[in-house]
Amino acid sequence: MIEGTQRRLAAIVAADVVGYSRLMGANETGTLAALRALRTELVDPLVDKHGGRIFKTMGDGLLLEFPSVAAAVEFAIATQEGLVARNEAIPDNEAIRFRIGVHVGDVIIEGDDIFGNGVIIAARIEPLAEPDGVSLSDDAYRQVRDRLDVTWEDGGEHEVKNVARPIQVWRWPGGGQQSPVQAPAKAAPLELPDKPSIAVLPFDNMSGDPEQEYFADGMTEDLITDLSKISGLFVVARNSSFVFKGQSVDIREAALRLGVRYVLEGSVRKAGSRVRINVQLIDGLSGGHLWAERYDGAVENVFELQDDVAAEVISALSVRLKGDESERLQHVHTHNLGAYELYVRAKATPYPPLPERIDAAREMFEQVIELDPDFAGGYAGLSWMLGFSAIWGHADSAETVTRAMALARKAVELDDSFGWSHVALGQTLMLQGQHEDAIAAVDEAVARQPNDADAHAYRGLLLAMSGRPELGVEPLDLAIRLNPQFVNGPYLNMRGIIKALAQDYDGAVQSLEENAARHGPVGPPALVWLATAHWALGRQDEAGRELARLAARFPAFRLENWNFFNLIQSPEDRRRIHDLMVDAGVPE
Repeated sequence: MIEGTQRRLAAIVAADVVGYSRLMGANETGTLAALRALRTELVDPLVDKHGGRIFKTMGDGLLLEFPSVAAAVEFAIATQEGLVARNEAIPDNEAIRFRIGVHVGDVIIEGDDIFGNGVIIAARIEPLAEPDGVSLSDDAYRQVRDRLDVTWEDGGEHEVKNVARPIQVWRWPGGGQQSPVQAPAKAAPLELPDKPSIAVLPFDNMSGDPEQEYFADGMTEDLITDLSKISGLFVVARNSSFVFKGQSVDIREAALRLGVRYVLEGSVRKAGSRVRINVQLIDGLSGGHLWAERYDGAVENVFELQDDVAAEVISALSVRLKGDESERLQHVHTHNLGAYELYVRAKATPYPPLPERIDAAREMFEQVIELDPDFAGGYAGLSWMLGFSAIWGHADSAETVTRAMALARKAVELDDSFGWSHVALGQTLMLQGQHEDAIAAVDEAVARQPNDADAHAYRGLLLAMSGRPELGVEPLDLAIRLNPQFVNGPYLNMRGIIKALAQDYDGAVQSLEENAARHGPVGPPALVWLATAHWALGRQDEAGRELARLAARFPAFRLENWNFFNLIQSPEDRRRIHDLMVDAGVPE
């Protein structure tokens, strides 16, 4: 053994901030100040109380050692309960939440630092915890199951990176919440589509440089976009595939949860001016490999390499291309890697689109345009975010919509084959009251990318806003099927709104409450619609509960600043819904 090092058993805690990148992107100064206050006022006193020590800090997390598993678990639960209490007085978009993992195992002590399997396993099981919750390895669980008055949920076995054998995990979900991680196992399996179905899992970044994550993510997204253009395929959306990012995935489990027959996985290694891509296509039912290949090339040719991968996948699945699909498949939307990586970051802006999130995304899309003035994605994205600003009353509506329209038309002019250009145009046309033209624009997006979940979702919403809510449910349900694991998205909210517009208030409550149960805290529209639907059903207490949440989380919300009503084509429907919301007690 190296001099100055020693081995021993230790209880290790790994804690990580949920949505750290989002928090920093929205308000870096405020987030850093909040983290410092959290350490001083909550974490450090609890560490001292339970006899632990922090041996490593990262921007988004901590690694700690405790003298026993009981002390580690008591610290973890006390920390989460303290955080939940602090967050009651903080807007959801500013709240700092932890995931925590606890393991006991062999570690290497070198000075003040700790290494070894015990640390690795704690860090690997931490992402398996709920936000506000704790995950526990089986080794740690056996030491506290009969000693602490804590109810643990069986989280099943998980294969984690750099650990030879599967790890049995136990979960404390925190705050009495039901664990959404359990839901996929309890839900009925999704029926396979009647055409070849595929999910592209996030490619691993093998470059050894965390800064290259967006390069790998961009490649994954581009492959999903390319395959989504093919009408003979059923392609699961990015948001659902990326649920598995950073995990050691059982391909058959992933295929089951995503409702697909085939899974494409791979890795990317970028070194200097060269890039290597390893990909494999796997049968999700049997786990057998159908095709695997390695691609080497210059970084400037990476988009051509991606085209080769997409073409091989289509060939392996014996899919026949129709019409101009072959031409569309070969079309490269941008050759500027920096612009595309920034586009991927901006497009991943979490829902709901709160002002600080919109501002951060707008800045990134403006940078995309600067980097590549010929890339339609920058214009479409900026138009999209400006549209949200107008809808939510964050900016002068008329001026913002005029600019959004110019950007959307520019996007279509630059690249008619880019589906999102047409979706952005559809949103802006809706904002101008041109509902039929808006539906036609989104239909163009669906024609170009038949697997674009967002296009189907907004088609459903547009139909509902134009007075045909009964026709809006089917496209929305298709969007949910294309994006079954979208844990931070608006689809269930949109479905609830469509149901409410159809005066199916029971259906509205069901969709909106399912969204809240699956995805956690929601934005103002969901709370407003949920309160209104409860009121329409004569449930005054439930309506009051949702309005209290609205007042606590979004005290400045007023109907007069919410431009949603302008999206409804019929003046009669507009007045009926407005009056119902006012009667329910929504602030005017």
